[in-house]
Amino acid sequence: MNIDTPARERTDGRRQRSEASHERIVRAMLELVGAGQVTPGAEAVAARAGVGLRTVFRHFDNMESLYQQIDAVMTAEIRPMVERPFSAGEWKAQLGELIERRIGIFERIMPFKIAADVHRHHSPFLAGQVAEMTREQRAALSRLVPKDKRDDALFFESLDLVLSFETWRRLRKDQKLSLPRARHVLERLVGALLTAG
Repeated sequence: MNIDTPARERTDGRRQRSEASHERIVRAMLELVGAGQVTPGAEAVAARAGVGLRTVFRHFDNMESLYQQIDAVMTAEIRPMVERPFSAGEWKAQLGELIERRIGIFERIMPFKIAADVHRHHSPFLAGQVAEMTREQRAALSRLVPKDKRDDALFFESLDLVLSFETWRRLRKDQKLSLPRARHVLERLVGALLTAG
């Protein structure tokens, strides 16, 4: 008979409860930020997660870890949309697909990106993720646009700006355009660039 078994079971039970609490806290943060709370308070997180305030503070000790876990959940959701192959063969038609894809992604990540922008100045992880998102968007556009268009720096830089999250955020949040109206403005801007280029 192993007399250590009850102690080990108690330790495993505590660990499982701690992991379950942590998952509930991460989910609560996702829900609160997704609802527009840029910096949810510990009390709101505790209430949403159904855990005690001390538990939240214990898990909040390492905000970088929490940011990483939230990012992992969002990345797992968004990555299939980013990596889905285009159905069109011609690059301008693919550009139309890219616009639709980015609109869907930007709408989904909007509250999380706004929160990340607020906190990135004191979070190396979030600062790195914001920079990586910009690099990935630019690289995807570079792969899509033909070489002669990439070599036209004025065209490429303008297109990169127009199709950025920052442009979409301004249309939707600052100018308060409806989604269809913002899409129309974006498509018109891209159309003007294609015509001019």
